[in-house]
Parts: sequence; C-alpha cells; structure tokens
Amino acid sequence: MATAVETLGKLERRLTISFPLTDVRTEVEKRLKQQAKSAKAPGFRPGKVPMKMVAQQYGYQIESDVLNDKVGRAFSEAANENQLRVAGFPKIEPKEDSAEGVLSFDATFEVYPDVVIGDLSGVEIDTVKADVSDAEIEKTIEILRKQRVHYHTKGEAGEHGDGGEPIAANGDRVTVDFVGVIDGVEFPGGKAEDYAFVLGEGRMLPEFEAATVGLKVGEAKTFPLAFPADYHGADVAGKTADFTITLKKLEWAHLPAVDAEFAKSLGMEDGDLEKMRADIKVNLEREVAGRVKARNKEAVMDALVKVTEMEVPKVMIAQDADRLADMTRQDMAQRGMDVKDMPFPQELFATKAERRVRLGLILSQLVGDNKLQATAEQVKAQIEDFAQSYEDPREVLKYYYSDRRRLSEVEALVLEENVVNYVLGIAKVTAKAVAFDELMGSNAQA
Repeated sequence: MATAVETLGKLERRLTISFPLTDVRTEVEKRLKQQAKSAKAPGFRPGKVPMKMVAQQYGYQIESDVLNDKVGRAFSEAANENQLRVAGFPKIEPKEDSAEGVLSFDATFEVYPDVVIGDLSGVEIDTVKADVSDAEIEKTIEILRKQRVHYHTKGEAGEHGDGGEPIAANGDRVTVDFVGVIDGVEFPGGKAEDYAFVLGEGRMLPEFEAATVGLKVGEAKTFPLAFPADYHGADVAGKTADFTITLKKLEWAHLPAVDAEFAKSLGMEDGDLEKMRADIKVNLEREVAGRVKARNKEAVMDALVKVTEMEVPKVMIAQDADRLADMTRQDMAQRGMDVKDMPFPQELFATKAERRVRLGLILSQLVGDNKLQATAEQVKAQIEDFAQSYEDPREVLKYYYSDRRRLSEVEALVLEENVVNYVLGIAKVTAKAVAFDELMGSNAQA
C-alpha cells in the first residue's frame, strides 16, 4: 500500500509505503525453513540443525533481505501506479509513527525532468575545418627525425667547421654538474652531478639555459637564478639562488637523413620516400578528421546546453561524480601512484558530472524524439574505421564484437555522432578554417 505522492521540490518527491508485519514474519519463516534444509552446525548433520539455532544464525540477515525485497517491490509498484520516472535510487527511512501491526517507510526520491529543447533552427554554431598541406607533412617528418636523433661529441672531425674550441649552443645536449645555494646554504633538489639536458627544449628555467649557452667543456660559471613565485618547489618559490654549473660533456644532435633507410625505419619496406609521405598524409588526415570531429561535437553540445531548459536530478549528479572519482582513482593507480589514502571529494567532480548528466538527458530526448539510435551498420562501419590504423583489422573487429560492453561504447559514440549530424543539419552553421598547428594543439574533449 502506498500513499499519494508528495511534491517536495521541482524534482523531489516522497511517498509512504506500508505493509502488514505478518507478511514479513510469514516470509521470514518460509525462508528460514528453506535455509534449514542445508544449514550446518557443529554436532548436527546438514539439514538437521534445530530451527532455533537456524534462526539465531540466519534470522537477522534473512529478515533484512525480506524487508529490502518487500520495500523495493512496494516502491516499484507504487512508482508504476503513479507513472513516476524515478531518477537514481530512493532514500528509504522507517516511519516512527507506524500503525500497530504495520510497517511503514518514507521513500524520498527525484524524478526525471521535463527536457525542453529550444528551436534548433535558430541556433548559430561555429564549426571548424582544416587541411593537411605539404608543409604539415614536412613538419611531421622533422618531428620524426628528432625522435630518432642521436648525439656525437661536439668538436669531432667533420662536425665543427671553424676550427675553434666548441661551445654550448641551442640544440646541443649538455651534461653538467650544478649546485645552488640560497643565503649561502644548499637546498634540497639544488644539486646534481652528470645531469644531461638539451638546450632550447625548455626543460630548465630560462636563466639556467642562458648561463649554459657559450660554455666550453670544463668551464664553470656562477649566476643568480630567481625562482618563479608559482614554482613547484614551495621551499624555493619566489626566492633567488646562486648557482654554479660546470660543463662536463658537450654533444651535437645528429638527425637522420630523409632517405631510404629513414623510410624503412617508418615501415616502408622498399624505402620509397613518396610512399612514406603518402602514408604520413593519410595518418595526419585521420588525426585531423578526429580533432575536427571532436571540436565540432563540442560546439554542438555547448549549443544544446544553452538552448535547453531543464532541472538536473541531484542524485544523478552525485552518482556520476562518484563514477568520475573512481575513474580518476583507477587511472592514477595505473600510473603507479599510491591512492590508498588519497581523498577524492565528490565536489571536485560535480561540475563535470552535472554537464555529463545534463547532456545525457538532452541526447536521450533527441534520440527518442527523432529516432537517432545507432544502427548495426553504423556500428560496424565505426569499428572498421578504428581498425584501419592496426596491422590486423580482423583482430580489432573480434575485440569489439566479443564484448558487449565494448560494443556499447561504440554504439554510444555513433549515437552522439547521429545527434551531432542531426543538429548541424538544422542549425545555422558557419564553418571556419583553423590552422593545423592550432587544431593539433587543442585539447577539445566531448
């Protein structure tokens, strides 16, 4: 039996569910008798344990299970009778003023909101587009060359043309000893021996690199270095130290020539440079397409959030915040960090969780209203697209189709793409060209 639904807020509701105490006792006795058939206790054969001992051993748990079952069933029936779309899980609390012989509980919960999506035909959305030119291909080749760099001692025959003693310059790899002091006292992390870094990569503070440039092997130099106020080392942040560095080793970077051997190192068995460039172009175009798709999807999602009026159930935000916290914890643990005693307060993830839940409700509404569900053909095409960058595409297909959870993830991606295409087909869209470097340096996320 359930009372009428009380409205406590825009989404919050409460109803009271009740049932006779005799119903609970009857079900508990029934389950205890069933449990007695297999119950074990010292000195008794299985199934021959006295009911009093069975009740002592299993009674509390069985009574708890019966109550949970009956409350859950009663709440579900009441929600169905009142045509309630319950969001998340209800908060169940026993009523202190229950009538004699009756068990009563208050169920407080939230319902799904009405999702009112505005007129999409009036929405203005800026999308991006980008091309892969020969310049981007050559730039990528330079990056690949730098990834395969090896170093030689500077000053070796054939390397230093002016005959002078070599000095450190940008692009060189230097090996130094250094020691820093503040007010004449060394500080933690301010001393190292045989420390190697490449000048010009920004790995060291600018003053440190500037002091190293121009040094010869065996030469030492003392200079002041002001640590930034936001420096990661709190003990030295905002302070000025005196550093002494000694150059011990100086090496110049040798980049591989762009030749057949270089092409072979990139997987071109015949060393064909044109094939290598074509392969690089295909990979870049795939990467660009992915970045463009992500940027445009984010633009669509932003537009949907702005044009939609709705309340977001707090319980759903809390649940998603917990999921995000768990994902963060697992990710950090996989990176080797000790997260055992590390706090992951829910409020850190609340903003992101609220947006995720809001978008989930909006997308669900759009998909249902406009039949935008992912088809089997679309899912297969998406997986085949994933597989293009792998040596054995068949293994990729097998990987996804052998696990329903993985397949569901692909279906969700396709569904989102269907929504994006639907919205872009209705809204006022302006496509703007974006520079390759800007696109590749962006961190747009859906």
